[in-house]
Amino acid sequence: MLASIDLWEGALALLLGLAALVCLFDRHLLRAAWAFGVFALLMTLAWAWLGAPWLAAAELVLGVLLTGASLFHALGAFEGRFSRFSFRALSRLERAYPIDTFRGPMSHRLTRALLTLAWCVMVGAVIRIVMPAMTYAPSEHPLMLVAVLLVGTAMGAFALHRHRLRRLLAFNVLGSGVFLLMVGLAGTMEGAQALVAVGLLIAGLGSLAGALLIRHLRAHEDDTDDEHMAVGGGR
Repeated sequence: MLASIDLWEGALALLLGLAALVCLFDRHLLRAAWAFGVFALLMTLAWAWLGAPWLAAAELVLGVLLTGASLFHALGAFEGRFSRFSFRALSRLERAYPIDTFRGPMSHRLTRALLTLAWCVMVGAVIRIVMPAMTYAPSEHPLMLVAVLLVGTAMGAFALHRHRLRRLLAFNVLGSGVFLLMVGLAGTMEGAQALVAVGLLIAGLGSLAGALLIRHLRAHEDDTDDEHMAVGGGR
């Protein structure tokens, strides 16, 4: 039975890590947003697996629904104030901006990749040396190991990307990794669940504010481009 439990948790941790990597590094913005939805659903299962049903419910509402809707709003999936989700709007946007390129010299990318690896090592060392008595030990729970991966790769992605939406995605994945480590340290007592639930609420509201800001800045940039084209055409 123990081997079966380890196998299932390992599979969940593997899927969680893969979804996070697609979310953080897929060049197609729409696929990255969908990948975050899958990632948030897997986080819901992770909370349930760790015995934290309240966190699973909070993740479902704040991660899947609120943050997911915020990301699609940032991509332009909603037209008008009270309009419904529009795949046609997404299709038009993706034709105009199909991919996000990773800009910068190769040396800079290599440096950021090495920094990401260093962050993973440092987080793992802190857990191993400073917090040896975790409720959910990383050596016994793959979800704690993938939490280290989430923190390190999200920090690296935040340093690598310049696109605003990609940084918002990295912010959310980083928060999920930190919350997993907090539960790994403190367990799933009511106080610990309440603290993480507050963190999930703040992260969800922050994502909503970030998405609104991205849309506002995008609209401002479009208006500026139209003004420049009008001035150029009038000459």
